[in-house]
Amino acid sequence: MDHLKEKELHSKEIFSGRIIDLFLQEVELPNGKTSTREIVKHPGAVAVIPVTKDNKIVMVQQFRKPMERIMVEIPAGKLEKGEQPEYTAKRELEEETGYTCDSMEHLISFYTSPGFADELVHLYLAEDLKVMETEASLDEDEFVEVMEVTIDEALQLIKEQRIYDAKTAYAVQYLQLKQALQQK
Repeated sequence: MDHLKEKELHSKEIFSGRIIDLFLQEVELPNGKTSTREIVKHPGAVAVIPVTKDNKIVMVQQFRKPMERIMVEIPAGKLEKGEQPEYTAKRELEEETGYTCDSMEHLISFYTSPGFADELVHLYLAEDLKVMETEASLDEDEFVEVMEVTIDEALQLIKEQRIYDAKTAYAVQYLQLKQALQQK
């Protein structure tokens, strides 16, 4: 498989931000020619599928500036330096929804856009949720509304393109499959 690798010849940081860093890299291709790659470096993220005792999915709706629209999503957030993904997942669940849980199951980790970014998302399932005694505490620049939906309602939100991101669509399909397998 090494015959497919690209060798980095030069890398220049173009931008360093709070969430991402952007690099312009010159690479040598497997055929010996050179090309330029635009690479987004991201610290990684988590996403949580929170399911209540009455089998509803806890989601948040929030305005997403890159799309200029309000979207319905599962709780998610970026890894802070030194944090383990499970810790981040529980923190994001609590901050965004006001729910907590004793344990979570890691389902899968996946790259969001491997053609230009190294963001790795760790997806967790949280069941046996409990309402926190203290109020949820969002980041100062974060505004969300919590909602609880059934799988059928989530599927309708996908049809309406209110759920329009891959991690949330994946979460709904995961729960739909899990439910179907349990009914067999």
